Amino acid sequence: MHKKRPKFLDVKSIRLPIPGIVSILHRISGVALFVCLPLLLCLFAGTLSKESAFESYQAWVNNPLVILILIGLLWAYLHHSLAGIRFLLLDAHKGLALQTARATAKAVFVAAIVLTVVIAGVCLL
Repeated sequence: MHKKRPKFLDVKSIRLPIPGIVSILHRISGVALFVCLPLLLCLFAGTLSKESAFESYQAWVNNPLVILILIGLLWAYLHHSLAGIRFLLLDAHKGLALQTARATAKAVFVAAIVLTVVIAGVCLL
């Protein structure tokens, strides 16, 4: 029995379903959080040492590029946490039906973005 296999796959035309996108973003957000952990710990440690150090760190954090990076890390944290809860529920055999899995993936994606906008908006005001 010989199966006819495609010889060329156009990767650009393959459409990944939303649960797959959430899974990949979960991995990417975990790597981003792990890589940026020393930066965040340095920021936290510097703000706790002296008042003058806090003021210099505050000036550094007011840089628009740093603000964008911190908002990105906030999204990574929220997405990683929400997707992790979703994966724990899937491991407990809750929400395995196709429609439920798609709905929870969409909910994770939207909730992470909405929470990021709300928290960043509150912090930047």
